[in-house]
Amino acid sequence: MDVYARFGLTGRRAIYGHGIHLSEREWRAIASSGTAIAHCPTSNLFLGSGLFRWDRAKKAGRPVEVGLATDVGGGTTLSFLRTMGEAYKVAQLAGTSMPAAHAFWLATQGGARALDLEGRVGNLAPGCEADLVVLDLASTPLVAQRMRHANDVDEALFVQMTLGDDRAIRQTWIAGRKAWDRDEAGKAVRRR
Repeated sequence: MDVYARFGLTGRRAIYGHGIHLSEREWRAIASSGTAIAHCPTSNLFLGSGLFRWDRAKKAGRPVEVGLATDVGGGTTLSFLRTMGEAYKVAQLAGTSMPAAHAFWLATQGGARALDLEGRVGNLAPGCEADLVVLDLASTPLVAQRMRHANDVDEALFVQMTLGDDRAIRQTWIAGRKAWDRDEAGKAVRRR
């Protein structure tokens, strides 16, 4: 971190991938500069490079902004559902738990904050840009069966992030306009 800081490469909008081998001094330097970390669990697991400690990133007194990232260059998927599931597993392996709501937060608001775009993207607040994905909460027989036993929204989110994949994407909306619809795409394929 000293080298990056010396050359002015830290601060807001500076995002560094992985954050798996940081000392407490480095965590403090990242926090005090406003630098963010991109948590890339599929890459870290695929490469066997280490486990991200999101509990250390959010340590009281010096929290670091963290966003979830797919890092397909070293990882295995572009699916944020799969990536959230892997983030959960990484947290478990590191001796802590990651609630599903927090994983979804890392993939949305956490990413917006890491990019210094909070207030523009990452949530459904009035005035924010509306890029959305509509999920099919019963996208596969296994997901549908498990969702029948979900008792609350936290459990429903957990099912989606641990069992869901790209088949769960029903629609994609960009800037408030529908850009893709699974049912419409399926009809077009069947017409061919």
